[in-house]
Amino acid sequence: MSEHGFNPARTRYAPSPTGRTHLGNLRTALFAWLWARHTGGQFILRIEDTDRERIVAGAQEELMDALRWLGLTWDEGPDTENGSRYIQSHNLARYHEVVQQLLDSGHAYYCDCSPERLEIVRRTQQARGQKPRYDNHCRKRALSAAEHHVVRFVMPESGTTLVRDVLRGTIHFENADHGDPIILKSDGYPTYHLASVVDDHDMRITHVIRADEWLPSTPIHVNLYAALGWQAPQFVHLPLVTDHERRKIKKRDDAEHSAEYAEYAEMLRVATLRQRGYLPQAIFNYLAFLGWHPGSTEEIMTPEEIVVRFTLDRLSTSPAVFDVDRLNWFNQQHMKRLSNAELSALAMPYLRAAYPEAAQLSDSAWCEALIAAIRDELVAIGDVVKVARFAFEPPQTFTPEALALLQAESAAVALNTLSAALPQTLQLTHAEAEALLKSVRDQLKQSHNLSGKQVLPPIRVALTGATGGAHLTDILALLSVAEVRERLQRALLHTLAA
Repeated sequence: MSEHGFNPARTRYAPSPTGRTHLGNLRTALFAWLWARHTGGQFILRIEDTDRERIVAGAQEELMDALRWLGLTWDEGPDTENGSRYIQSHNLARYHEVVQQLLDSGHAYYCDCSPERLEIVRRTQQARGQKPRYDNHCRKRALSAAEHHVVRFVMPESGTTLVRDVLRGTIHFENADHGDPIILKSDGYPTYHLASVVDDHDMRITHVIRADEWLPSTPIHVNLYAALGWQAPQFVHLPLVTDHERRKIKKRDDAEHSAEYAEYAEMLRVATLRQRGYLPQAIFNYLAFLGWHPGSTEEIMTPEEIVVRFTLDRLSTSPAVFDVDRLNWFNQQHMKRLSNAELSALAMPYLRAAYPEAAQLSDSAWCEALIAAIRDELVAIGDVVKVARFAFEPPQTFTPEALALLQAESAAVALNTLSAALPQTLQLTHAEAEALLKSVRDQLKQSHNLSGKQVLPPIRVALTGATGGAHLTDILALLSVAEVRERLQRALLHTLAA
């Protein structure tokens, strides 16, 4: 037996395809996958699609693709042997079988309460200061199956139900707070309560790892297991991942927000992160640290290292806040582990899409030199299009700050001196570019008493349009000599001498 009673573990990720996949979803899947892999067990993917009205077209494919991208491979799922078993809408016969078993044993009954009646009951209870719950009106009515009838499960009306949670210990729930819940809807589809319990039992799940929003419903599940004579799995209710306002992350959010918040919310979407070029190993690392710690100060870890170190007792019970800056830091740290050639290969699709006619992109040595020059400026791979623009396009406009550098008294002489010193070759090597800049600096220091801070900034602006970025030597070596000369001449039109 392993920690918490099972070895190896069988865990599951059971999303509903009702919206776009976000990092909160993936964090739950990651922890379930890590526990299965740490114990040498199995990870199961199950699609819970019984809420037919809320299904979003393409959501199932998106979430499966996101799992593959992150490296969270499953041992059993919709695309494996007997795949339909792992899609709940394909298993209605099994759920109906269990419902009939509960009806026959007196643990369930039919209910015909209308929405109007239920609303009256809810309002009355609220007016009395009571917790809203179904009043079990139909429990003694002995109704039979009919159109529009639902099936409810008989919950204990007194005493407490004990829920044993790996993270939180034993929790006592008052049974009086729970009315009899619906387990089969009038459309013939089960609710989450029934379907999840049946599937977790049939799939021999040892650990149910899910968000703690399901904790208040767990007494229902515990009593269902008992009524069916089944052993309940271990429950691990994870604290939520919240946004920076400490609100629950949602797959659907129709509320109006500021443009700043909309940008923040978009960063929670897996599709957005992939499009912008975040590394899957960085997302993996970041998500693992959203509610787990390795027991050391080490933070940058590979998936393999995290699997070895992962244990349930190092999970936090406090909500984790999605922090874009911290995510960016993780991504930059993982990019530092990549060679120039590896980064170049990842960047090429972005550059080719942005600059399809750029001949330089067929030169692998040039591409690697470009990446070496700009890699420290990249937060994500997709940033390469903006950061590397100087290598493909001359400056079109200048910011006030950049224009001020071009209009400094030293700008014209610096640009003219460099232009005159350019050799009659096609391209400068890095060493030649470094020697050329040193020569220009030395010449202007001697002839005009100008410092490097007076000479180099206007040259940078002339070549890139920016006041910061790649080393000027790298810029000179990346651009052709003819392009350097042309940009210098164009920038001279903006200097005071013009």
